[in-house]
Amino acid sequence: MSRILLASDSADLRGLIATATGEPISVIAGAPLPAGPSQLFQQLGSGVAIPQVVVIDTATDRAGALGLSSRLATECPGMAVVLVSEQPDTLALAALRAGACDVVHPGADVAELAEVLGRAALVAATTAPQGPGDPAMNGNADARGRVISVVSPKGGVGKTTVSTNLAVGLARTAPLSTVLVDLDVQFGDVASALNLTPEHTLLDVVRGPAVQDSMVLKTFLTQHQTGLYTVCAPTSPAEADEITAADVARLLKTLSSEFRYVVVDTAPGLGDHALAAIDQADELIMLTSLDVPGVRGLRKEIDILRDLGLTFESRHVVINFADPRSGLTKADVEATIGTGVDLVLPRSKAAPVSVNQGIPLLQSDTRDQMTKQLRKLVDRFTPAPMRPAGITAPILDGGRHRLRRKRVKA
Repeated sequence: MSRILLASDSADLRGLIATATGEPISVIAGAPLPAGPSQLFQQLGSGVAIPQVVVIDTATDRAGALGLSSRLATECPGMAVVLVSEQPDTLALAALRAGACDVVHPGADVAELAEVLGRAALVAATTAPQGPGDPAMNGNADARGRVISVVSPKGGVGKTTVSTNLAVGLARTAPLSTVLVDLDVQFGDVASALNLTPEHTLLDVVRGPAVQDSMVLKTFLTQHQTGLYTVCAPTSPAEADEITAADVARLLKTLSSEFRYVVVDTAPGLGDHALAAIDQADELIMLTSLDVPGVRGLRKEIDILRDLGLTFESRHVVINFADPRSGLTKADVEATIGTGVDLVLPRSKAAPVSVNQGIPLLQSDTRDQMTKQLRKLVDRFTPAPMRPAGITAPILDGGRHRLRRKRVKA
């Protein structure tokens, strides 16, 4: 028999299911019913096996039971739902629409209940993964997505704007393919930049039940209307102390096994979380503004990463807020940092409006030069056949490369 979870206050029903299965079952009790999978897993707690069959008692909250069934069916592939009702025939159509595989009477005999649970277990075992995550990655143990970390030595250079636009652009190339992680754990504003109100944050996905199973993790993600999935920063800066570099590394490894693209918006500088994101990165976007402090900071950042033993085959240097009246040119920047600049984003009047409205430029398709350059940035990571119609810029670096460590001479 498969792993069973019962959501009910009824001791009689618990005993009946235990007799029918001949095995211990997990139980969550008390009103109200969990609103969705993430709340259910939180009530289930850490260390408890993820259920294959969820039995939901409709006695106290019929609407809540149907709502939970619907979300489990949508967000948790490989999990079957059985509803318990005093009027199974009356509930059957609503249960079917809510994704339940069966409805059973609480007074059913042991043999009937065992048969119902057996059918549910078969449904769970044969359900193809269709939940959040890239369909091309699901079920492919050897597949690995690309982690793209966006870093900058200083704040105020538009890093979140670049990260959110890149993530939205990648999400539009292939549905369900991209997740954006806000690693500015103290003051991250990805949620604001995307006009999201997240139910869960970074702290939730690196602690508790989300750690133990990738399917559970997916239920803690926040979905954007473009099809992008997000892990938003904690709501309180104090919570940042609870998130370690090891947590970050583990999260990015898990997400890269489920999504084609994992975009990471880091905090300014090279703190522990940013270094963990760089260490896990396949591609590194190094961002600076077109001013002397920003360019000098970028040079220091490049030198530090080189001293740490990181080469830069998959590095993309991007200048933001470019303005011909600033007194600096692209050539000046290249001479200072000792390497080439890959992309220049011009100062744009549309960008501040976009940030204030929470609608990225690549979501609204605003027509200006910055939007065009942001599309070129997206093109660096996507093969030509995947690009949306109208995006025709050439691929400048479509290959997948790992950031490689090298031994540093003493």
